[in-house]
Amino acid sequence: MSWLQDFRDLCPQPDLLQAGRNLPQQPRITHRKCRRGCVGYGSEGLRAASGARGKKAMATDSSLLNSELQLQQQEELQQQEELYQQLLLQTMGQMQTENPDSTVIRPQPGMCVKTVTEPDKQKVFVNICQSNSVPPPPELSREELVELLQSEDPSGYRVPMSLGEPHTEVDNNSQGCTAYDVVINQEFFQMCQKDPLFQQFVILVSLEGLENKYNLELSREWKVLKNRKFLGSVGEQNIRKTSKPVIQELPPQGSSTSAAKRPEFTLLVEPPAGEPEYLIAEIKLPGVPSCRSLVLDVGEDRLVLTARPSLFHLDIFHPFLVDQENSVSQYNKKTQILTVTMPVVSS
Repeated sequence: MSWLQDFRDLCPQPDLLQAGRNLPQQPRITHRKCRRGCVGYGSEGLRAASGARGKKAMATDSSLLNSELQLQQQEELQQQEELYQQLLLQTMGQMQTENPDSTVIRPQPGMCVKTVTEPDKQKVFVNICQSNSVPPPPELSREELVELLQSEDPSGYRVPMSLGEPHTEVDNNSQGCTAYDVVINQEFFQMCQKDPLFQQFVILVSLEGLENKYNLELSREWKVLKNRKFLGSVGEQNIRKTSKPVIQELPPQGSSTSAAKRPEFTLLVEPPAGEPEYLIAEIKLPGVPSCRSLVLDVGEDRLVLTARPSLFHLDIFHPFLVDQENSVSQYNKKTQILTVTMPVVSS
């Protein structure tokens, strides 16, 4: 019997152990003393004897308590998520009421592009989504796209898109990263999926759109993920119902060049003495964020530089004939100086 064993543990003397066998089935809860001065099987003994069984019960009760706490926490998180969704819908409804020219859409996943920021190499994912609520761009054949990419100013062709806010996500390596959602027309997206050239074009346009909106610099060494169409969860976006008028009053063609400033520049010859081998032009361009806004044309005896949009314009002739094919340029974003190195053919 369990209570008899507990009694033996409390009072290990032989005579009490023998007396314990003759005790009744239900011990009386009294306080007695044995002949040798040991504490008998009273109320204190019962409490001590039931200690082991009490610990097991407490362990069982604590596990049940932990399960109840986890269920309660899950219910609280679910209630918070439902409240957040309600507040989000109310906010979107107020925005749409205040701005009747806009509407809320939930796009469909398309493809996920992985790249990094420059120069800090922070991981960035671009979710290119699709929706029929976004208007399609003008029709463009593959031959026209090739001509457009080879032209001096391919920015004349516009692709309507909605650029979402950045959101923090976790990649497959459990590392934090930033993701952006770009929404384009669904039919145009399907056409881009069939032709690699159109796919590269829409990725390039998406990266440039994010760079212009959020003042970023993204690497052009991207990777399209094969087994993932979207990183994170598809969110809602607010887009305009009506587009800007097609016909707009434009300034005269000569105004952009005339409004641009002439930058400060220096022409150097290397080596300084003897037969010149290189002609080096150092051009100061304050306010130019990156080289992507620069258009440089090196001729045999002429150098033309334009910093868009209408910041700087330089058109100079120099007294040397240079090798156009082997001329190189480098832009330092810290000093904001463009260095053009031109091999000299003859003077």
